[in-house]
Amino acid sequence: MRPLTEEETRVMFEKIAKYIGENLQLLVDRPDGTYCFRLHNDRVYYVSEKILKLAANIAGDKLVSLGTCFGKFTKTHKFRLHITALDYLAPYAKYKVWIKPGAEQSFLYGNHVLKSGLGRITENTSQYQGVVVYSMADIPLGFGVAAKSTQDCRKVDPMAIVVFHQADIGEYVRHEETLT
Repeated sequence: MRPLTEEETRVMFEKIAKYIGENLQLLVDRPDGTYCFRLHNDRVYYVSEKILKLAANIAGDKLVSLGTCFGKFTKTHKFRLHITALDYLAPYAKYKVWIKPGAEQSFLYGNHVLKSGLGRITENTSQYQGVVVYSMADIPLGFGVAAKSTQDCRKVDPMAIVVFHQADIGEYVRHEETLT
């Protein structure tokens, strides 16, 4: 386990900033302590410094995971957010999309959100902006990328894609053997 390099930190923060913007600072400087990001086996973990000091006694090859997995770096050094980061991204999300109850199951199976399933969308959401997807009962279901801006969503036909799927809470069941 090691701290992220400058390049890795930049790539990861750019990806997270697509969803929470300048609220990124609130992730690191929390009222309940200082948190940091650490890299272990190409996965980035979000962990408190107290737990990090305790984990220093464990050998690196014996350590399976530590804290919350935020995502992983691909072989081409791009960063992919995991669904496990949803609980930390949702409270700080700048742009949100609420989907109708009938479209929830489709989204949780890994499909994109269509205009017919769109309940509400945050005002002034631009195209290709990172969004957190909620149910109409304000339960975070996952995150994705807006395929259309807020103004374009009003004009498109009901079968047009408005949010590209990136991750959803159904992945806990579909990929439980690979999530750490």
